[in-house]
Amino acid sequence: MIESWRRNRERLTTYFRYDKSIRKLIYTTNTIRGFHRQVRKVIKTKGAFTSDMALLKLIYLAQRNINKKWTMPLANWGVTAQRLAIWFPGRMVLDLA
Repeated sequence: MIESWRRNRERLTTYFRYDKSIRKLIYTTNTIRGFHRQVRKVIKTKGAFTSDMALLKLIYLAQRNINKKWTMPLANWGVTAQRLAIWFPGRMVLDLA
């Protein structure tokens, strides 16, 4: 692990130069793990599936329910958007009108 850190130090330190709000936006592992956890929770309660299609339908329905929970906007999006516009001029254009 230490050797990996030394090899990738430049890339990792770039990540830590961003503000906390931008790092949170970039770092998606917790969100992905949460999604997988919720899908496993739904699948685990079923003993067996009659077909692969039955499993896919259940995952699809679980995904629809999970998406409803993810409609919440990012906290302090205005501040985060301004910081992104500063970090990435020309790529993050804000409409201030």
